[in-house]
Amino acid sequence: MPSEIKREVTLEIVHVLFLDIVGYSKRLTDEQQALIDQLNQVVRNSAVFQTAEGADRLIKIPTGDGMALIFYNSPEQPVECALEISRGLKGFPELPVRMGVHSGPVSAVTDLNDRTNAAGIGINVAQRVMDCGDSGHILLSKRVAEDLQQYGRWRPYLHDLGEMEVKHGSQVHVFNLYTDGAGNPDLPEKLRQVKPTRRPDSTPAQARPAQKGEAARERMSICVLPFANMSGDAEQEYFSDGISEDIITDLSKVSALHVISRNTAFTFKGKPVDVRQVAGQLNVSHVLEGSVRKAAGRVRITAQLIDGSSDSHVWAERYDRDLNDIFALQDEISRAIVDALKVKLLPEEKKAIERRGTENVDAYNLYLMARQSYATGFEGDGRVNEAIIRLCRRAVEIDSNYAEAWALIAMAEMLLRSTFDRGGDGGLAAAERALELNADLAEAHAVKARILSEEKRHDEASREIEIALRLDPESQQVNKCAGVLRFRQQRLKESIRYFEKAVALEEGDFGSAGMLITCYTAIGNREAARRAAEITLARAEKVLAHDPNNGSAMGHGSDALAVLGKGERAKEWMGRALLIDPENLSMRYNFVCALANHLKDTEAALEMLGPAFEKMGTGLINHAKIDPDLDPLREHPRFKAMLAAAERRAELTS
Repeated sequence: MPSEIKREVTLEIVHVLFLDIVGYSKRLTDEQQALIDQLNQVVRNSAVFQTAEGADRLIKIPTGDGMALIFYNSPEQPVECALEISRGLKGFPELPVRMGVHSGPVSAVTDLNDRTNAAGIGINVAQRVMDCGDSGHILLSKRVAEDLQQYGRWRPYLHDLGEMEVKHGSQVHVFNLYTDGAGNPDLPEKLRQVKPTRRPDSTPAQARPAQKGEAARERMSICVLPFANMSGDAEQEYFSDGISEDIITDLSKVSALHVISRNTAFTFKGKPVDVRQVAGQLNVSHVLEGSVRKAAGRVRITAQLIDGSSDSHVWAERYDRDLNDIFALQDEISRAIVDALKVKLLPEEKKAIERRGTENVDAYNLYLMARQSYATGFEGDGRVNEAIIRLCRRAVEIDSNYAEAWALIAMAEMLLRSTFDRGGDGGLAAAERALELNADLAEAHAVKARILSEEKRHDEASREIEIALRLDPESQQVNKCAGVLRFRQQRLKESIRYFEKAVALEEGDFGSAGMLITCYTAIGNREAARRAAEITLARAEKVLAHDPNNGSAMGHGSDALAVLGKGERAKEWMGRALLIDPENLSMRYNFVCALANHLKDTEAALEMLGPAFEKMGTGLINHAKIDPDLDPLREHPRFKAMLAAAERRAELTS
């Protein structure tokens, strides 16, 4: 369907996203046009927008200071689109936008220019919902919120604001939608001006309408700060981090709680914190902090739940147990928090919290070490992947039914085969074993998608990644896999969506940030590419401050330096890294990208690429065949000869 609604359309239920620029009318005329151009650019970058437009299932109606976007398939479409736009707007702080979503009827009308356009209560209500918000807000009508509440993945992000008065004295029931990376958690100004009619009761906030003026922080929401490692051994950090992450995961399964993501919570790691300040900054009602001491087969955990508004203790406890009791202890802490907050724990949520990948503490300890290595390492680092396999192989020797450990083995084996042509069957058997043990393990579906993609079985890979995203849309590993998969399928704008989320979910992930440089450069968005380069460089420098010999960080960091116009410094990094870690193929590959695409040094790029092509695995070869960073080399006879030789070698090896 084109931008204008076809005349034969009379009346149907659609899903409307209405958005406008706050304070637009007060701007000068030339400023107004610049803002509209920026907004159009951000909206067009949305993968949901592009997909709906490509399928002729989107209507676009300009409104002067914004637009109405009308979707046909489901209420999730305008909401997903709004989240993507909100994330995109992070790069335009001077562009204040608010959004409203409603599902309702529209009909065709003919305007003064004799063109068919849209009108109806569906559009009008979406605009009224939007009018209730301030800059950054994504507000939903009650009808849309109730549709989304049928899906567990949306529940943590829906915050009932109750009824608000709009034009002509009518009322709309509004929900605020926000995540850690999108939307605005603050109470809309219209609600702040209204005094609350009563104090909030003990009923879960998401199970009842909020009273007018009820502050968002009075809802049941929590930030679990990283537990301090009190073991006297820095190498035990993985264990205290693992405990913190598992408590976050457990509490996230409670639909009546909004839990701040691991990535946001861990930004406070190792810093002195003021609990009231943290609660105000994150707009949460409560904060959990604690410490872990592990030694001689014993574990001591202290935990305290603090009211963010008064800085008073709601609950506190110290546990001193045998290390073998760690799983029961985690369950105990999670239940104690739920009880202290007086939220309802549904039977299936209780089962989900109690479900563990293993009951063996030794296997769990090994898996935590491996998980930490994956989270803080780089996918293309062969030494890291070999260490992960050794740790997880030992874990599954202890407990052969440990699905999470099998999935991590599959990931490391896939990466070794892809990059270095090592890793046996590329992880397929391990992935299948993980899924046999737990068919709902999102990471296992994600790694299987990557494995299938390596074999160019793209349709099967797409089905697997869609399952993974449905099971756990907030998994950093799943989003990163989705980004790589869409990149290999040359669907760059979709790839951007997932890499952006992976970057937001894990502050140490310089690899996904580096991929964003490539994607944004390829689609011609220089500003976004520069922003991605700044993130990549900052993360690489943070890694190098602790590990000066990390070649992978220098590989992505040099590419970022080249994008930022610091070519000489980029070449200095390359020279140093090649002396330290000459066999790091992914590092060398990233140097090639910087030289070819950003420093415009074709001969140096080809010299750098030659030794890599002689050793790289099939996955990296296939990546090179479609990587837009290598387009400046693609027609060079020497590049063609090296690529052909690498493909022949890979065929003989397989």
